[in-house]
Amino acid sequence: MTCFPRASMCACARALRDPVKGHVERRNTTLSLRPSRLTRSVATGGGLFGFDISSMSGVLGTQAYMRYFDRPVSYRQGGITASMPAGSLVGALASSFIADKYSRKVAIQISGVIWIVGSILQASSTTLAQLIVGRTISGLAIGIASSVVPIYQSEIAPKEIRGRMISLQQWAITWGILIQYFIQYGASFAGGGASYPDQGTAAFRIPWALQVIPAIILSVGLFFFPFSPRWLGAQDRWEEAIQVLANLHGHGDVSHPKVLAEYQEIEEALSFEREHAVASFKGLVEQRILRRVLLGVSVQMWGQLCGMNVMMYYIVYIMQGAGINDPLLTASIQYIINVIMTVPAILFLDRWGRRPSLLYGAVGMMICLLVNGTLQGAYGEPNTARTRTRQNREITWVIHDRPGVSKAVVAFSYLFVATFAVTWGPTSWTYPAEIFPSKVRAKAVSLATASNWAWNCALAFAVPPLLWTINWKMYLIFAAFNLAAFVHMFLSAPETKGKTLEEMDEVFDAGRPAWRAALKGSRLDQLQKDIEAGHLKVTSPVSSGGNGSAAANPSSSSSANPSSSSPSANPSSSSPSANPPLSSSSPAANTAGAAVTHTEFAEAKR
Repeated sequence: MTCFPRASMCACARALRDPVKGHVERRNTTLSLRPSRLTRSVATGGGLFGFDISSMSGVLGTQAYMRYFDRPVSYRQGGITASMPAGSLVGALASSFIADKYSRKVAIQISGVIWIVGSILQASSTTLAQLIVGRTISGLAIGIASSVVPIYQSEIAPKEIRGRMISLQQWAITWGILIQYFIQYGASFAGGGASYPDQGTAAFRIPWALQVIPAIILSVGLFFFPFSPRWLGAQDRWEEAIQVLANLHGHGDVSHPKVLAEYQEIEEALSFEREHAVASFKGLVEQRILRRVLLGVSVQMWGQLCGMNVMMYYIVYIMQGAGINDPLLTASIQYIINVIMTVPAILFLDRWGRRPSLLYGAVGMMICLLVNGTLQGAYGEPNTARTRTRQNREITWVIHDRPGVSKAVVAFSYLFVATFAVTWGPTSWTYPAEIFPSKVRAKAVSLATASNWAWNCALAFAVPPLLWTINWKMYLIFAAFNLAAFVHMFLSAPETKGKTLEEMDEVFDAGRPAWRAALKGSRLDQLQKDIEAGHLKVTSPVSSGGNGSAAANPSSSSSANPSSSSPSANPSSSSPSANPPLSSSSPAANTAGAAVTHTEFAEAKR
């Protein structure tokens, strides 16, 4: 079997090595890279999102913020909080243009620079308008980073640990939330303490100024990171693409079987997409792609409507309503839980899969919200003069003098956060980043992430007045959303673990219901085995060790006769499920240089 030749790839005739002598590893002098280290570092982009969440939730309990900005509550506070996700919505929609034109890496660097500008404006705010403008600009940065970081991670991570690598985005968010919250908590003691009526503005200016540090580290550090090999391939920069693949997966050896197998699969997928796919937004409404677009958008939507960001943005209000004496400290425990419970998902998401995380997570969160809402409805009361204090006067419903019920509300709030952290938190970023073809991936993920920010913005604006007017009934609304999410994911979300990005067409287009497991195994594994066994000959577009392609087969006709095709040249064609373009049961057929045409590959993908 051979790949599809193009005029620009004529120098890349497929021939790898002598099948008798076996693979002789050659290392070049380029630095070997570890995908896990790269994805951990670039996940700092997610930390920016976490920093911003805590930068607002932590100041709500301080007199400095309430006094300086004239005690914003209800719709006014909702507008301040919503300004960040509103900017993120715009940033997410713009991210695909930046990521496709300038690369995923440069797009993330641009987001870091924008974040620095927004943070400076927030920290120096003298008016409410300046604060909102600063948060909106920071939102632009978060929208770009939250769209592009998972794409970059998915495009450099091996399929076996792709879920783990993209989950680091969510873990970085939780760390950002935790670190910024404790900075905020420590700063709350400045100027006389959080409850001191004349507390100084350092209580909120210091944390907002410190937000620039991770953005500086991210933007500068990315200068030492590689470009995405799939983006390089889409730009026809194949020599750079395979060198990056070699540094990521082959210790710098461009003739390593795993490197060549992934290179071949990427090249074939891009060739197919160039012939059959539309790279513009029009491509997103094609029937086979539209289903995935709607699924990615829905996963991000349900990730917001599950109620988690209510806990993140307004946890102080919830703790005040539960009658907790120190809501800032009690809320901080929730952020620690969020960090710790994301670890099991990072370690095991690639083992237990995406689909179980979505289904069990929705059920678990629904139960926690139902219990919380029921407890508050049954034992709470309106916040009148008898129960009102300086600390809880911004809320209308409280649990008064019932310590057992208050502890139960706090416990189920913690359990809700733990459930989200181990299920929907990482999966809602992983799933949309891996289900789309390369040509439309950036655009489709930008739409999915825009859905996240659109609902985030709506909730940030709507939750304060909801807490003010319907209070405990709000929990029942979010419980109903989780029930709807369970039904939707059960019917429409197939499992994607263990599949390469190029195999997602088979996962979604094979006609299997979402609740039926996909065929086990991966084309990439079979391709690597064929290369190692000498059944398949592939040539790297760059030489290894200065000797060109190792033991190239001079009789190979793949480049000389790219259009040749015969039944004997495709021995697996009689079995549609055998992944014909990438597997071979006849070494002789491959050794003879048999070709697979675009038409046959299209039939195989269908």
